[in-house]
Amino acid sequence: MQEFELFKTQYPFDLLNDEEFEEIFGEAVVKEYSKNEFLIHEDQEDDTIDIHFLVSGLAKNIMHRSNGRQLSVRFYYPGDLVGIMILLTSGEMRFSVQALEPVKTLCFNRESFLQVMSNNTKFSKVVMDGISHLMKSLYDEVKYKSSTTDEQDDRELYKKRAEAYMETPTFIHPDASIEEAARMLQQQKIEALIVSDDGKTMLGMIGYGEILKAYFENDHLNPVSAYMAEESYEINQQEFIYDALSYLKHHPTEIIPVLHKDKVVGVLRQSSFFTIKNSVYFDLTYRISNAKSVEEIKPLSPILNVRFQQFIRSLIKEKMFAYDIAELMTNYNDRIHKQIVQIAEDEMIAEGHGAPPINYCFLVMGSEGRKEQSFSTDQDNGMILADYENSKNYKQIEEYFQVFAEKINRMLNECGFPYCKGGIMAKENKWRQQMTNWHKSIDRWIEQMDAEEIRDFTIFMDFRPIFGDYSLAYDLKKYVTDRVSKSLNLHQLLMKDTLRFRVPVQPFGRISGVGKKRTLNLKKSAIMQIVNAVRIYSMKHGIEAINTVNRLEALAEQERFHPRDVENAKTALHRLMLFRLEENLAQLEEDETLSNDLKLTQLKKDQRRSLREALIIAKRLQQVLELSYNRNRVV
Repeated sequence: MQEFELFKTQYPFDLLNDEEFEEIFGEAVVKEYSKNEFLIHEDQEDDTIDIHFLVSGLAKNIMHRSNGRQLSVRFYYPGDLVGIMILLTSGEMRFSVQALEPVKTLCFNRESFLQVMSNNTKFSKVVMDGISHLMKSLYDEVKYKSSTTDEQDDRELYKKRAEAYMETPTFIHPDASIEEAARMLQQQKIEALIVSDDGKTMLGMIGYGEILKAYFENDHLNPVSAYMAEESYEINQQEFIYDALSYLKHHPTEIIPVLHKDKVVGVLRQSSFFTIKNSVYFDLTYRISNAKSVEEIKPLSPILNVRFQQFIRSLIKEKMFAYDIAELMTNYNDRIHKQIVQIAEDEMIAEGHGAPPINYCFLVMGSEGRKEQSFSTDQDNGMILADYENSKNYKQIEEYFQVFAEKINRMLNECGFPYCKGGIMAKENKWRQQMTNWHKSIDRWIEQMDAEEIRDFTIFMDFRPIFGDYSLAYDLKKYVTDRVSKSLNLHQLLMKDTLRFRVPVQPFGRISGVGKKRTLNLKKSAIMQIVNAVRIYSMKHGIEAINTVNRLEALAEQERFHPRDVENAKTALHRLMLFRLEENLAQLEEDETLSNDLKLTQLKKDQRRSLREALIIAKRLQQVLELSYNRNRVV
């Protein structure tokens, strides 16, 4: 106790009397955390969350969004209290707190601390004011910043009107109390109430953010008119649904009033779209996001779910671009991946391993990284870990993420994403490294790469974060892009490797097939020739985009590719991907093994012409690449 005497004169503990000080500090212990370790993780059980007083070092607050992405909202500095808001909101506001550098804290007994708060109003007010400020910053972040979920919406929704999806509004009188509003929200399980004095026209809206603010200011008996938001986004019942979807995508805590003239006739919210019978995509993704086990996810896998397959057929029938369909399919697979990572985290806790000890980012690579997937796909993934080289818990951290990564890869395999034959998976040490070691691996790749590693590197170059601390991935992407753009030798190696596989079309347009059945591997012999060529040029010019269409458009913007050539390449990509999608769907229908092989003998005349034109464009790209390769070799 003697060691804590100096805190008697430090704000806010100077507001305590001797007995209260003794009650708080009598059971206090000093705790130390290494850089990147968690003081609090949102997956902890409530009864294991401590109250910390930050003595030295810097920490950050992290919110975990439902789309798997982590969002850092604010920093904690020496003198800040950590953990109280979670306890006071009974776990409703969950977030993690992570050390940005070595941190030392005083850890208090929760019951004693909360008891002193209830007895000492001055001390309590100081603590609550701090929480109120934090709450506002959290709320503003959630309300105003994009969640960037990157989901493509069901194509049918672009053609529908708002009235087809609206739900009954819930009104509250402006003179009703905040307490009454909170009770209504809880009972009816909705996000916000329409404030109205006549049950028809809208004066404003009030939701959880405004109500929590009122409670933190001890104002819960005041009328809702004092806290309601008077300006809100609204939509007319005859307007198309697309704008409403876009708004909800970026404002996940809001509802949208639907008006007929100046009268509120309904509301839209995210759940309005999950239960729509003809919205297969929203229905299935909703079920994925709420799955608690691998057994629940398995039947939702693209290769097993007939409804999803029928949905893809309908998009093809509507003549949607195949690369847009591939992006939608990738977004669907992302949902499955994210949920599996979350389930694996929950299992780690249930088995006694605890929450992740440091920050990490789960990556997808290859076709999923580029958002260009079809039904025939295996795993290509990895993991970036925050640096823990100097942590006293080094061995435990290593073991934790080994077990964790193995769980994720096994679950993905069970859900229709086969293990990568080349071993490009997070469970392998090579593909699960702390940031410093990733930098070393990239440097070695660029300086010493041999032909055997080219394939691995090209798959890695298309990495994209889908769960965890995205900033780790963005920092690594910047590092890779900078190093790669300056390496002529690497460009040459990549071009040489790509040129080994010739596009199988002869000078007069004859398509070369393989074997007696005359098959063409659409991926290796055609699609990847476009993908690889575009990637190489993008790397050369420092373009960070990953998706091939996005890369093409960026090359056009930089005037590296002519706009006409870009459109030709996009057309070829669309046709080749369409052939692959249709072939995969036929294989699923006949219960055949999935492959990228197209039987040339079964093609109709117009299909053969379409394929030939796409292959000629791919071959032209390859020829341009070959000229560049030979020119650099001569130089």
